[in-house]
Amino acid sequence: MEIIDLSQEIYAGMPVFHSLPAVKISVHATHEQWAGLDAAETATPSVLKLDMSEHTGTHVDAISHMGRPYATQSIDAMPLTMFYTSAFCLDFSHKTPGAFISAHEIDLACRNAGEALRENDTVLICTRHYERYFNTPLWPNGPGLTAEATRFLGEHKIAAFGVETMSPGTPKVSNRAVHEICGELGFTHYENLVNLHLLVGRGRFRFIAFPLKIRGGTGSPVRAVAVFE
Repeated sequence: MEIIDLSQEIYAGMPVFHSLPAVKISVHATHEQWAGLDAAETATPSVLKLDMSEHTGTHVDAISHMGRPYATQSIDAMPLTMFYTSAFCLDFSHKTPGAFISAHEIDLACRNAGEALRENDTVLICTRHYERYFNTPLWPNGPGLTAEATRFLGEHKIAAFGVETMSPGTPKVSNRAVHEICGELGFTHYENLVNLHLLVGRGRFRFIAFPLKIRGGTGSPVRAVAVFE
């Protein structure tokens, strides 16, 4: 069995979507405190305190995040089967920052990969945007799906799609519509995935990305992995 990690590292000060709170990580307690070693020359953390949003790093959006009509479909209410699926990865590494990915292009990429969209699939979109632009001025301006591409995927009743970028649609153009269509059709998406280039051309694999069980949560960080058996 081969397991490929598809998740970003979470660390203080990491890039986040512009409207989200910054990630802060501090030491809440140390082993030296617990042992009463007040004069110790070193301090080793026993507990860290995390201050961040649910939409930090590699994460999944709850249906409730997509709009007011879906407020009851929080992350803790979504079926676990949505996060444990068959998956495959499509190659859009030719896409430049700010570019669109259309329904026709997704259909063609599926045909070229010898894959058909199946109910409850997860479809991953490799653009190599993370490798090329993470933590640079171009990082927030990734390529993204159009509204019609999102509807095309949703009408095939997939569980989710996943992108390497900070938003599933093109920022300030299609991103809001992409979210709204996911809510309307009852599927979701992952953002900030990594290592998708390691999956291109390898066919199907098991995709696993369970969220935290946050009561009323609008999303959650995940440890996303691809499993080849």
